[in-house]
Amino acid sequence: MSTAAFLFTPFPPFSPLAKPTPNLSTSFPHRLHFRLSSSSTGLRHRQPSSVSTFSTLPGGGGGDINNNNNSGGGGGNHDNGKGNGGDENAGDKNKRETMIILAEAGRSMESLPKDLAAGIQAGKVPGSVIERFLGLEKSGFMRWLMQFGGFKERLLADDLFLAKVGIECGVGIFTKTAAEYDRRRENFFKELEIVFADVVMAIIADFMLVYLPAPTVSLRAPLAVNAGVISKFFHSCPDNAFQVALHGTSYSLLQRLGAVMRNGAKLFAVGTTSSLVGTAATNALINARKAVDKTSVDEVENVPILSTSVAYGVYMAVSSNLRYQVLAGVIEQRMLEPLLHKHKLMLSAICFAVRTGNTYLGSLLWVDYARLVGIQKAHEEENPVLE
Repeated sequence: MSTAAFLFTPFPPFSPLAKPTPNLSTSFPHRLHFRLSSSSTGLRHRQPSSVSTFSTLPGGGGGDINNNNNSGGGGGNHDNGKGNGGDENAGDKNKRETMIILAEAGRSMESLPKDLAAGIQAGKVPGSVIERFLGLEKSGFMRWLMQFGGFKERLLADDLFLAKVGIECGVGIFTKTAAEYDRRRENFFKELEIVFADVVMAIIADFMLVYLPAPTVSLRAPLAVNAGVISKFFHSCPDNAFQVALHGTSYSLLQRLGAVMRNGAKLFAVGTTSSLVGTAATNALINARKAVDKTSVDEVENVPILSTSVAYGVYMAVSSNLRYQVLAGVIEQRMLEPLLHKHKLMLSAICFAVRTGNTYLGSLLWVDYARLVGIQKAHEEENPVLE
């Protein structure tokens, strides 16, 4: 600040600072130093340029001139809304990295999807994400799948996302059937139609349990200016409460808690809807069996649709939501992937084992929870809607 004040102090017509540096042609650094010194002395007559110069420094008080925001102090507003010079520098670094990678690949910004190009311009997309995008584009199926925003955001964050979906849904068939048998034992074959309906319905829920809490590269367009405060808050939350923030992006504790609440609300809707479909199909099978086999009229009772569906929605919103948030954000992204990112086969095998155990645990927890809240009897568990 003292230097700036000194530069703006009026000088007599003949000032030592006005003398040209005698050795300005000896080397590039000296020439650069002379140019900076000369421009600094000239700032006495062009005060607006001094604001532009100092606003580029981290933590400067000039504001972000790109957004035409002149703040009185504490750093200018960034496109990402971070509000400090450090994040501005991170955004510039991201853009520089991505431009170099695109140039090496012979790609232009116009050849990229619009949301990805907008993320690059905003400085929210690091070079590693562009490298992954270019790699995924080599596969025709992946290129088609990335036309859908939700899949693209998840594939760019985790190239094993589809493998994890396959693991969850494929293993789910076996583990859920095994959990049904473990809880039903001698009643398993008597209630086989219930088991079948529940397992098929639960596979749909399995997909959503992988999809919703998966870490993402956020490419969502900003909300309208007149959007509500609550909408803006949840829009700014990550998809996984524990996911690693990309370079140039950060999430507050409140935003991470908001991710748990938002995914919980979605999973409650998914769980309740899928259970409504599953229990209705189960009751239809039971009634059809009773119509054909008169001896089974008193063996199996109809499943209470509304209470079972609401209970399953609560279970998905709490137990399933928390377990899959921790699994995807902590165990896989923060623990396994940093250790095994160069060994994809081993990483896939360990993810397979971990997700298998988690799915089986969820199946057992559901049956115990259903007994606890009274929608299933201790010896005649009706409709174990599995996770």
